[in-house]
Amino acid sequence: MAGTLPQYGSPNSGYSANNAAAVPAITQTDSRDKWSKKMDFLLSVIGFAVDLGNVWRFPYICYQNGGGAFLIPYILMAIFGGVPLFYMELALGQFHRTGAISIWKHICPIFKGIGYAICVIALYVSFYYNTIIAWALFYFYSSFSSILPWTNCDNVWNTPDCTNYFGMDNVTWTNSSSNRNHICENVLEIHKSSGLRDVGGVRWQLMLCLFLIFTIVYFSLWKGVRTSGKVVWVTATLPYIVLFILLIRGATLPGAWRGVVFYLKPQWDKLLETSVWVDAAAQIFFSLGPGFGVLLALSSYNPFTNNCYRDAIVTSLVNCLTSFVSGFVIFTVLGYMAEMRKVEVEDVAKDKGPSLLFITYPEAIANMMGSTFFAIIFFVMMITLGLDSTFGGLEAIITAVLDEYPDYFSHRRELFVLCLVVVCFLGSLSTLTNGGAYVVKLLEEFGVGCSIIAVGFLEAIAVSWFYGIKRFSNDVQAMLGQAPGLFWRVCWVAISPAFLAYIIVSSLLKAPPLMLFDYKYPDWSITVGYIIGFSSFMWIPIYMVYKLVWTPGSLKQVCGLKRNPKTIKPFLMCLIY
Repeated sequence: MAGTLPQYGSPNSGYSANNAAAVPAITQTDSRDKWSKKMDFLLSVIGFAVDLGNVWRFPYICYQNGGGAFLIPYILMAIFGGVPLFYMELALGQFHRTGAISIWKHICPIFKGIGYAICVIALYVSFYYNTIIAWALFYFYSSFSSILPWTNCDNVWNTPDCTNYFGMDNVTWTNSSSNRNHICENVLEIHKSSGLRDVGGVRWQLMLCLFLIFTIVYFSLWKGVRTSGKVVWVTATLPYIVLFILLIRGATLPGAWRGVVFYLKPQWDKLLETSVWVDAAAQIFFSLGPGFGVLLALSSYNPFTNNCYRDAIVTSLVNCLTSFVSGFVIFTVLGYMAEMRKVEVEDVAKDKGPSLLFITYPEAIANMMGSTFFAIIFFVMMITLGLDSTFGGLEAIITAVLDEYPDYFSHRRELFVLCLVVVCFLGSLSTLTNGGAYVVKLLEEFGVGCSIIAVGFLEAIAVSWFYGIKRFSNDVQAMLGQAPGLFWRVCWVAISPAFLAYIIVSSLLKAPPLMLFDYKYPDWSITVGYIIGFSSFMWIPIYMVYKLVWTPGSLKQVCGLKRNPKTIKPFLMCLIY
């Protein structure tokens, strides 16, 4: 159960703010879970932030946007946008000790719809993200073979134009590698779907994989952070062991240096392109993950005086460095592929997103010595990276709902988590069909996309402008004994909101056509996508209208308050306090 909000006073008996402005104190009740160890919390945050996107998205965006030159806008966007928002969420969750819905009772009730929007977005993410983990589990199972099934064109699912690029008879370049055949014809069976109008039937093999994934998720989350905090000791650390092994192996491959040069060679003229800065801003936002409600939830189980400032800096650095190192893991192998095919690195670096992890990289692994071993550990890494993010996303929903409705769910956590997992599983069924990959792409683009950025923008505005930067700074001082510096206050008030507004406007003005493989999404599907995106964001204006309607006084009286300053303050107090 969430802590209560008493009158202004000391957050704990031993705290003295040296005559600083009084702040509302939240006392942590005995009934609220707490992290068993500080490291449980740090690993959970790192596990959530470091996900599949660090491996597939950052390396591609980096080389596409100027190689080493891209690090300049990336670092600047992290310093002035991503890290301040990351720090803000950790501090909010730790001070108020409650989830993404109830926290707005203490900050600014009129913005409570943000909490509901966050929960809906987290649901959409669970509908498609866990399917990607299920694909990895399918590959993991397929890897237990002396000859990996995607290494040749002799399987029943291979098409006539299948080519083994590393085979002795490979003398021509075609559009269908043996591994592309494997994922399209065997894993997804996407050839049985004509597109979103006819997605076909559910793949029972993938459904079984997804069932196993959600079983792991349930038993990791059902008892709270005390159990999930132990699971992340494996799921958050194992990927780093695998990344180190793959980095060493990649560095010893012939042609690896070609990939590294291609990855880091700076193209300074790219810095003049607006799209490069937009990509840098979007990458750091989605990588660190503010706005998803996860940081609020995880930090709410911390001790009141925990140094969340240091946590924000450490975990942000780990996240960014992981993205950078992942680029070497990917591009050493791409350089090897280019060397073996006798082509340029850019010719083998065309795949992005999941295609990079499920087509390009496994194809290279299949032609290494000890391919079975490297395939197994690679897909174990992908599974654990995905699980950590799922833990965080669902914990955001669980904490938000349990804190908002303690009378109904506080003693029924196991049952609520079970119901939530079942809903997520059923919601994922459309992504398990023959055309499920098309649904995954649609949900990824529109279910999250601009919606979560808009939520993050409004969250920053609500905290900095409505709750007040002075009050928030006093809250941080109450926890840490020291108020945030001028840099952080300026970022929270102006720079970080501008950073998010910049991403939103740029994304809406330059929306590229949506495609997957050779399938171009029809116009009606784009409309459906926008409806999906709005279905989460709409809870914000809906709750605002609800709050305004139920606030004493008619709309005319509300508008007329501008002429009577004495009545403005009580009205605003109803909305804000």
